[in-house]
Amino acid sequence: MIPAHILLIALAIINSFTFFVIANDKRKSMQSGAERTPEGILFFLAAAFGSSGIYLGMFAFRHKTRKWYFQVGIPLLVFQNLITIHLISNSKLIDTVKTLVF
Repeated sequence: MIPAHILLIALAIINSFTFFVIANDKRKSMQSGAERTPEGILFFLAAAFGSSGIYLGMFAFRHKTRKWYFQVGIPLLVFQNLITIHLISNSKLIDTVKTLVF
């Protein structure tokens, strides 16, 4: 079982990183010719437990809030991340994998 404080620290680091990625993309969107962060990378980071940082960054910087797939997809990834974290923290996911493998 993963200790709760380690899990929380890891999530804080990941979500801080994704928050700054979306802030950087917003900054680059105001510059002509700047290389932007692809939307696929933003969704990958959100799926990799960074969805809260992306979601907060969307509203803090008013970035990607008009795109329907961000309006729907990111909250769904927040929900998916919460469920996965719950399963990991309760070791049910690990027990299920052990049952399936062995």
